[in-house]
Amino acid sequence: QVQLVESGGGLVQPGGSLRLSCAASGFTFNNYAMSWYRQAPGKERELVARISGDGGGTNYANFVKGRFTISRDNAKNMVHLQMNRLTSDDTAVYFCYVLRFRSWGQGTQVTVSS
Repeated sequence: QVQLVESGGGLVQPGGSLRLSCAASGFTFNNYAMSWYRQAPGKERELVARISGDGGGTNYANFVKGRFTISRDNAKNMVHLQMNRLTSDDTAVYFCYVLRFRSWGQGTQVTVSS
């Protein structure tokens, strides 16, 4: 069965950085695109970034371009989200997602605050 487990969230000051990770299992990882979404309190879940199965193609929401980088390690079945220059607007629960199986992880909380 498909399983996605996020880690790496936490409390960070404005301007700081965090690296989120998602460990995937239960499917042939390198065959499928992976995504990161986020959901802030009172707001809808929104796409942050997506990466193709081979890692050669990425796209980003406009609000994170130039600050966040999505990557994957197909040997380890991991997808990462490097987040730099964080602001309070980035505070949210961040989720890993695989569209093919419509499967979500449990999420990891990111809080940006001084």
